[in-house]
Amino acid sequence: MSEITKDGSEILDLLVGFGPALRAEGLSVGSQQVITFCAASARLDPADVTDLYWAGRASLVTRQIDVAVYDRVFRAYFLGEKAAAHMFRLNAQLSPEAETKIELLCGDNSDDERPEEEMQGLMASTIESLRHKRFDQCTAEELEALRRLMARFRLRPPRRKTRRTKPGRSPRYPDLRRTIRRGLRTQGEMIEQCWRERRVRRRKLVLILDVSGSMADYSRALLQFSHSAARVSSGPAGHLFGRVEVFCFGTHLTRITEELQKRDADHALAEAAKVVVDWEGGTKIGASLDLFVRRWGRRGLCRGAIVVICSDGLERGHPELLATAMERLARLSHRIVWMNPLKGDDAQFRPRSVGMMAALPFVDVLLSGHDLSSLEELAECLPALA
Repeated sequence: MSEITKDGSEILDLLVGFGPALRAEGLSVGSQQVITFCAASARLDPADVTDLYWAGRASLVTRQIDVAVYDRVFRAYFLGEKAAAHMFRLNAQLSPEAETKIELLCGDNSDDERPEEEMQGLMASTIESLRHKRFDQCTAEELEALRRLMARFRLRPPRRKTRRTKPGRSPRYPDLRRTIRRGLRTQGEMIEQCWRERRVRRRKLVLILDVSGSMADYSRALLQFSHSAARVSSGPAGHLFGRVEVFCFGTHLTRITEELQKRDADHALAEAAKVVVDWEGGTKIGASLDLFVRRWGRRGLCRGAIVVICSDGLERGHPELLATAMERLARLSHRIVWMNPLKGDDAQFRPRSVGMMAALPFVDVLLSGHDLSSLEELAECLPALA
């Protein structure tokens, strides 16, 4: 195979050439199926060979009897040459997770091929070890791999019933207007009675992140997590009362919701860094939360919302102010979740800092937030905070 260039033409030729390779083995593959396969592959992660396999199988295979032949041709065409691995590397900055996949799938084929279950087990082991590695111990490449995994998160806060109603079947709120209107069709006889029910919507989610010096090893990972949450769950950019709001604090409180609405994560974090003036500085948790309650909370931003505070609790201000702010925040919000990286994997964690001792009586759930698995735990526990 000729040397692969950066313009992508060789990549397209490689994908298009897969169709004739299948025809040579007796499969009936049309031109439109090849076009569909190329269009589907353009939307996938080029480093994920598994996605490429299923895209081809869904668009190029029409009979169950041809699956075995397709598997054999796919292995020989995409995994039998080292040039395929170079093609994948040109299309993305590969994470350690993706590198491991390519090494396992496109490695030395001179020996007996590894069983598929063994390869999947090795890939799952690599991802599993990355999920449980502390953010402060991750390299830049591993943080990039974690960002790819965070992009798949789907935060689902609990639902609540609103005061507004909609047409429904629950016999609790009678819909007189619709009942009378339908009665006019039957000469005033109210044969059918109509009802209304309360609308249901998801609760708002407010993320308040500590970006002080003591949280420097965790701030970027938590901001990447917040970017994924804001991009997936929030409303239009710039909307004050969207579904997800993000704030940062060190010695001052800064709202960065609009900055995190950018599609590109690096661009969004760069814009957030411009507006946060106290990055890796001191810590004033009480003053920042007090400002949040007075300026934003009383205006309805956190009323009935799930508030997630990510901080180690190393307060440099007055603990009385922190306790007062947490008390007011607890009355306004629905639930308060505190993520403390110092908790780690210690199930018997007991807060020793003055700040955490002052805030803990008003916290509903205490999590760690020191690795990817703890962030997944947050995503799993949100629906239960009804």
